[in-house]
Amino acid sequence: MDATGAYEELAARHREVAVLRSSSNLLEWDAETMMPAGAAELRSQQLAMLAGLTHERATDPRLGELLELAGDGGDDSDGGDPESIQAANLREMRRGYEREVRLPRRLVEEMARVVSLSRQEWVEARKANDFARFRPWLEQVVALKRETAEALAPLLGFPDDPTVELYDALLDEYEPGARSREIASLFAALRQDLVPLAAALAAAPRRPRTEVLHRDFPVERQRAFGRAAAERLGFDFERGRMDVSAHPFCMPVGPGDTRLTTRYQAGDFREGFFGILHEVGHGLYEQGLDPAGFGMALGDSASLGLHESQSRLWENRVGRSRAFWEHLFPAAREAFPEALGDVSLDEMVFAVNEVAPGPNRVRADEVTYNLHVLVRFDLERALLDGRLAAADVPEAWNAAYREMLGLTPPDDADGCLQDTHWGSGLFGYFPTYTLGNVYAAQLFAAAERQLGDLDGDFRQGRFDRLLAWLRDNVHRPGRRLPAAEIVRRATGQAPDHRPLVEALRSHYGELYGI
Repeated sequence: MDATGAYEELAARHREVAVLRSSSNLLEWDAETMMPAGAAELRSQQLAMLAGLTHERATDPRLGELLELAGDGGDDSDGGDPESIQAANLREMRRGYEREVRLPRRLVEEMARVVSLSRQEWVEARKANDFARFRPWLEQVVALKRETAEALAPLLGFPDDPTVELYDALLDEYEPGARSREIASLFAALRQDLVPLAAALAAAPRRPRTEVLHRDFPVERQRAFGRAAAERLGFDFERGRMDVSAHPFCMPVGPGDTRLTTRYQAGDFREGFFGILHEVGHGLYEQGLDPAGFGMALGDSASLGLHESQSRLWENRVGRSRAFWEHLFPAAREAFPEALGDVSLDEMVFAVNEVAPGPNRVRADEVTYNLHVLVRFDLERALLDGRLAAADVPEAWNAAYREMLGLTPPDDADGCLQDTHWGSGLFGYFPTYTLGNVYAAQLFAAAERQLGDLDGDFRQGRFDRLLAWLRDNVHRPGRRLPAAEIVRRATGQAPDHRPLVEALRSHYGELYGI
């Protein structure tokens, strides 16, 4: 078999693996939205079996043989271009194969089984405000993630390379090439800039009238209003849907099927609406990937940080702008006349841009949001390397919040149980939220420079030019290039936290008069 034949067989086999993974994603989405509680045990068995089958396909020795025959993909009709589609596909195939073969099937199946049950126990523990109920599941997840990290870390040079730590093996799954030391340095710089900014805004004499967002907003009307906004931004409901879950998320099932969820509170407009904007950003990225690349580089996002850049861009750079509300506020008053009938546009814009430290990450304002992520980053690294026991998480969590945000969560439901990530086995995921904020600020600034008056578009309810720019510069490249390189080519500069800080100072300084 020649290199071309090897590549074609690899592509076919990877599409089959992608179909298996999409089936698992669909079962996971169902578990969060529709599945009856009594089905949890069976669902864990279904997901474990699928995980085992997927792992078996993904580690078939035949793939290793084909990768050897196919080479690097840079010597075909593309003229040796290392950035060709074929070269990118082979690079990602090789990376995936090298990671998969280091994980025993037993571990993969057990992780899928435990996480399926753990996720359900987290839902019930949060409802009951009962960390003790979740603790044994967290202990199991941490043990399995540590075993996973120990298997994968040698690929990064651990323990011989002193710049690599065990946690990096999990971080690398979501943000390829990122390292904990770099993330810690970024967080330190952001903390140095954002803590005094948050303090200055807290001391500002002007305060938003936030009670207008805590009136009666009937859930069914929130649902209709949010769906209309999602459609206006560009989310295609012929290729996706939106439902309710305990924690908002976006689940990419595959081409033509992107699932979003949010959660609603009748007495909190922001909870549901900004959850929708956030998940729509993820959904637009998924719908912007090349469907012909399903299972390969062009059909996958470059990193979770870049994915988060899309959710944070639409949620914050667009959704909290005055121009956005100049367009949407008349429709909001029409949908919620009792709640917003006596509210002015200025009051609405100021209210949705409130800066006030709080215990909940999902509801956090832009300025303090990254401090929430920093807490989780520190704690999950400590859990993984054994410096923190699962039983001590509530105390450590509350201490970190007192130090970082100057407050103590009122209970564990709004404290250490508020996020689904640890119950879902997503260790290494949290840092990508802050990377997303950094990327989003740079990308939006570049789009404004290149496209001109985006505020003018938003006032007219037009978001197509911004979406088209993102399609060209962020979505369509898929995983053909590393995330940092996609950002550099789109913006003309390497990833840098300073544009984010400058954007926050400008936006909130104007609102708060400082």
